[in-house]
Amino acid sequence: MKYDNIIAIDPDVEKSGVAYLIRNTKRLSLQSLSFPLLLDYLQGAKRELDKRNESLIVVIEAGWLIQSNWHLKRNDNKHVASAKGNSAGRNHETGRKIVEVCKHYGIEVLPILPLKKCWKGKDGKITQEELAYFTGITGRTNQDARDAALIAWNYAGLPIRVKVK
Repeated sequence: MKYDNIIAIDPDVEKSGVAYLIRNTKRLSLQSLSFPLLLDYLQGAKRELDKRNESLIVVIEAGWLIQSNWHLKRNDNKHVASAKGNSAGRNHETGRKIVEVCKHYGIEVLPILPLKKCWKGKDGKITQEELAYFTGITGRTNQDARDAALIAWNYAGLPIRVKVK
C-alpha cells in the first residue's frame, strides 16, 4: 500500500529528527522535537489526516534491530565505551517507546534498519547540500532531521540523485 503521508523519525533522547512528507506533492518539512512534543505532533497528524481520510505511516530508524552495534574507536577507554553504550541504548529505547505509542494511537508504524551511510558528511552522513540537491529543502537543518528526511524520501520511493563531479 502506498501512503498519502509519511512521517519519518530518527529517534534521539533530547530531540528526535522528524520529517513529514506528502507523497504525491513531494512536499517535505523537517523539525526536531522533544519526546512530549513528538507525541503531541503524532496525535495531531493522525487526527487531521483521519478527518481528510488520508493514509499515514510512521517510519522509524530502528538501530536496535542491528545485532552488533559498536561505535567504538581503537583508542576509546572503558569510560568512553560505557558512555557510548549508554547513549546508544537511551536512543534505542526512545525509538522503541515511539513505536509503542504509535501502536497505542492506532498509527501504522514501521521500524526499519538504518540506511547505509554513503554520503560526504562526517561518518558517511548526508550533508545539507546533498539533501537539498534532490529534495529542494533549504536552510539550516540538524543531522537528525536530515536523516529523517532521507528515511521518508527513500521509503516513498522517490528518486535520490547525487551530483557527480
